[in-house]
Amino acid sequence: MKLASLKSGRDGQLVVVSRDLKKAVVATGIAHTLQHALDHWNKTEPQLQALYAQLNQGQCADLFDFDETQCASPLPRTFHWVDGSAYVTHVELVRQARGDTLPENFWHDPLVYQGGGDTLIGPRDDIQVIDPDWGIDLEAEVAIITDDVPMGTTPEQARKHIKLILLVNDVTLRNLTANELKKGFGFYQSKPSSAFSPVAVTPDELGTAWDGARVHLPLHAYVNEKLLGQPNAGEDMVFDFPTLLAHVAKTRNMCAGAILGSGTISNKDKVKMGSCCLVEVRMLETIEFGEPKTPYLKYGDTIRIEMLNAKGESIFGSIAQTVRPYV
Repeated sequence: MKLASLKSGRDGQLVVVSRDLKKAVVATGIAHTLQHALDHWNKTEPQLQALYAQLNQGQCADLFDFDETQCASPLPRTFHWVDGSAYVTHVELVRQARGDTLPENFWHDPLVYQGGGDTLIGPRDDIQVIDPDWGIDLEAEVAIITDDVPMGTTPEQARKHIKLILLVNDVTLRNLTANELKKGFGFYQSKPSSAFSPVAVTPDELGTAWDGARVHLPLHAYVNEKLLGQPNAGEDMVFDFPTLLAHVAKTRNMCAGAILGSGTISNKDKVKMGSCCLVEVRMLETIEFGEPKTPYLKYGDTIRIEMLNAKGESIFGSIAQTVRPYV
């Protein structure tokens, strides 16, 4: 099943989207918003699945053309947005470039931060930044949305709490991160609003590409329509989603609609697979040449993030954004 939120008020209008992303139908009588659907998932999920089947069979009289440009984030705001760093090779590379070693526990203890979930932006909304010298970077990731997750949930138990999967551009202002991290309290100013794919899908939509813990497909990231990288999200993921979810629920309950990101998709073979963020490219250049040569994003630059199935069809639609001054 594929779900989206059209821009409407603060929390959007929930629609069910056809498998080919061409048609949609409003979830009338089931749930006005995705948050409401998740709050009552045991009741709404079968109804939404039935509507999805009717839509794909062309049996909905009130269907309309699906327009990704009219989409908000599937959840325009969430009570809980937490991002991980499941691809430890990404962290290792960044530290290597600045002469630091990676602590051994990074390979065994997941690294996460809690971001701002109150102003998630749509897949075609501009990346608005006050100062381009803050080092604007994209981070292409996969994320999951959960139902209610009890405190103390184990990795095995966590699997059943993964209800939807989507893509995210976790924008980072790289030139602000160092000063924040030195304070020992984590990211805040360096993490502006994140953008999510037009569509969130139930795990069954991925078929064999979803093993219950990882998405085994490449994630394509472009800057100014030039391929930056296409690393496989299932490879080199040290901490899978159930493990990450158990980690963040260790000491707290998580409510329905919580979003958990994987962190930047990163494979060990960067020559073949490329990167999903500019900082990796710059770190590789620093290691090879002694200094970075690739600039961060500037006003007018565009990014695009998309994942295709084995047939070359878009699964989630695309995140396609332009960097603009904040006005």
